[in-house]
Amino acid sequence: MLPHCCFLLLLCVARLLSPSSALPFEQRGFWDFAMDSMDSDKMMTMMRDEEEGSAVEEIFPPDIHTCPFGCHCQLRVVQCSDLGLTEVPKNIPLDTKFLDLQNNRITELKENDFKGLTNLYGLSLRNNHISKVHPRAFAPLKHLQKLYFSKNLLTTIPKNLPPSLVEMRIHENRIKKVAAGSFAGLGNMNCIEMGANPIQNSGFEPGAFKGLKLNYLRISEAKLTGVPKDLPDSLHELHLDHNQIQAVELEDLSRYKNLYRLGLGYNHIRNIENGSLAFLPRLRELHLDNNRLTRVPRGLPEMKYLQVVYLHSNSINQVGVDDFCPRGFGMKRTFYNGISLFGNPVNYWEVQPATFRCVSDRLAIQFGNYKK
Repeated sequence: MLPHCCFLLLLCVARLLSPSSALPFEQRGFWDFAMDSMDSDKMMTMMRDEEEGSAVEEIFPPDIHTCPFGCHCQLRVVQCSDLGLTEVPKNIPLDTKFLDLQNNRITELKENDFKGLTNLYGLSLRNNHISKVHPRAFAPLKHLQKLYFSKNLLTTIPKNLPPSLVEMRIHENRIKKVAAGSFAGLGNMNCIEMGANPIQNSGFEPGAFKGLKLNYLRISEAKLTGVPKDLPDSLHELHLDHNQIQAVELEDLSRYKNLYRLGLGYNHIRNIENGSLAFLPRLRELHLDNNRLTRVPRGLPEMKYLQVVYLHSNSINQVGVDDFCPRGFGMKRTFYNGISLFGNPVNYWEVQPATFRCVSDRLAIQFGNYKK
């Protein structure tokens, strides 16, 4: 019995002394690729969009699947936010699809910061201190579609942006000038958010948006005093709210026949020249709230598809019976489902009921009480 016990004891010691067969520690958990308000559902949608049509998975050598110190790497998402980083970390896995570097202290993007990241699809640099970008910093990013650059210290649009870009958010920087050709070669770009930059109308050089086929453009919270000229004529949405626009002149909107939504709220608009809105035959929503209008803009009855009009918080003191609806039956293709007139010095009991004959429901009309 004793020899048998000794044999078992020796076997246990041998196991303890032998090299461990346990796998190395691997971080688990899915981390959102953060932008201003992105949730995990949008992230998964973006991942599905990127993967569609790809039946072959690119295989990388096992020795490159590292993760930068302090970051979290999972499902080809590398999350390095809120780490106090002063530069782009090294050893980012080459198969990374989404790289989150927001809320750090990065001041510069160098030439080789993204070397080898040819599969990167989304990059968030939001809320850093970036003021300098090397002209070839984005050269390796052949498939980048989403670039979030808001809340930095940029004074110009970075050069040589990837031609694959679809969406760019560059608001809350210090951009005062958009040079001609700033977006050259970006034929796939669909959406640009560049509000909250101290740019004036003179800051847009002729040809600044040449070649773009945007659907969405926001230049809110800037220093515009008029509607910018030569914006892409492909636009479906144009947001110019929170500026210092004084008036809308006849030719200001003549290029934008494809607009569905126009945002001009929170400006200083006193006058919209008669005929200006006739250039927008497809418009669905018109936001003119918080301006200085004294009457309902002319031309609304002729807008066959207009459904929402925000006119609240102006100085409108009367509303005519034909200000919103055409006289002829069937001339309007869609009924209004939202008209806001509250915050104006007009009494609702002075407005004739027939004024809203082309509104889908009486609850769609918002009058409220005017208080000066």
